[in-house]
Amino acid sequence: MSVTATDPNLKHLNKAREQIAKNDLKNAALTLNKAQAVVPNDPRVFMLAGLMAEKSGNIKGAFEALRRSVSLAPDWGPGLLELALLLARQNQFQEAVETAEKVAKLEPKNLQVLAGVIDIAHRAGHAEMAVRHLRRGLELVPGDAMLRRLLARDLSEQGKHEESVAMWTTLVAENPADPQALVGRVQACIASGQPAQALADTQALLALAPDDAVYQYYAQLARGETPAQQPAELTGPLFDVMAEFYDMHMVRGLRYQLPKQIADKIIARYPDKKLNVLDLGCGTGLLGVCLGRLDGFLIGVDLSRKMVEQAARHNVYDRFHTVNLHDALRDTPDALYEVITALDVFIYAGDITQAIPDAFRILAPGGQLMFSCETAGETGPDLALLPAGRYAHKRSHVEALCKAAGFDRLEVEETVLRNENNAPVHGFVVVAHKPA
Repeated sequence: MSVTATDPNLKHLNKAREQIAKNDLKNAALTLNKAQAVVPNDPRVFMLAGLMAEKSGNIKGAFEALRRSVSLAPDWGPGLLELALLLARQNQFQEAVETAEKVAKLEPKNLQVLAGVIDIAHRAGHAEMAVRHLRRGLELVPGDAMLRRLLARDLSEQGKHEESVAMWTTLVAENPADPQALVGRVQACIASGQPAQALADTQALLALAPDDAVYQYYAQLARGETPAQQPAELTGPLFDVMAEFYDMHMVRGLRYQLPKQIADKIIARYPDKKLNVLDLGCGTGLLGVCLGRLDGFLIGVDLSRKMVEQAARHNVYDRFHTVNLHDALRDTPDALYEVITALDVFIYAGDITQAIPDAFRILAPGGQLMFSCETAGETGPDLALLPAGRYAHKRSHVEALCKAAGFDRLEVEETVLRNENNAPVHGFVVVAHKPA
């Protein structure tokens, strides 16, 4: 007896899945209607209907269909997994994690389920969960290189640098010319505060690609140098990966409140919202959301195209530039903006000795530059690159740069910028006033 004979809906379901994959949603809907007529309460039909609804932008309909699928088959792994993934994509992490853990218990040896659960853990910023399931995955597929790479990265994120470096070392030994393994060990050494141990690996990487800006950056770190800024080739992809869940991660996970605080200051000074604002490192548009529409221009600048795509959904920005902020400042004409913001962005921009005077130049008379920095010790260098890969700036140096550029009044407030690994990240916020 054929599979189709025992499962009369299978041909419709397979066809609908193919149509959804091709974005042929109109015909997919017709096919699912046929499947629904054959088996009215088939949970697979509702699961595919949920995927189709999400692809069409109907998130509410997607949730309704997927929850219907789960209600019809509460212990059916695929339906639960798709619901968990949708929850994660919509930043509903608590329920996503709970649902993912349930699926993992139901189907502990299903590698597709494992991949989905690990993805959900990463989206939720739940490192312990990710590590636990990656270890379980390696019990199922011993030696799997992809799982070991992911585990090594997550261990480093958890501060378990010794185990991370050891895992990367094994991967390098297996394939000495593997750039992923070499870069992984370099990053783990840097994160552990021992960049000099990465010197041989950076030399090996540069032998493979001498002109690679990221490899050159890591080589500088390994030699004990402080690069002036991070290369766009490193920063852009990093934030592209984070774009979908950045807001939830920063605001709820790390208690990041700067956009709201700065927006309140701007609105207090311009209650009629008649001003032009340049938002450097706009990310997903958190400042724009807090400001709302302006009676003027709100321009966003960010290296990450994925971040800009998220920011555009808020429909409050007038235009975006996907460029390095140093280039954006250099190429902008004089006296265009009442306010320029750079929130949690100079920590990646590095050396701001030219950025500050450029910002002064393009501010209108009486304008304000508002920015944040992580705090570097006053007894150390003006610019320090932390093991986490972010720059810290000496407060006295930043104040001197602002005064030298021509700002006549500075408001500097020491604050906790956000939390990281359950510890506060200390920094300062500057509001620099250009003379009227």
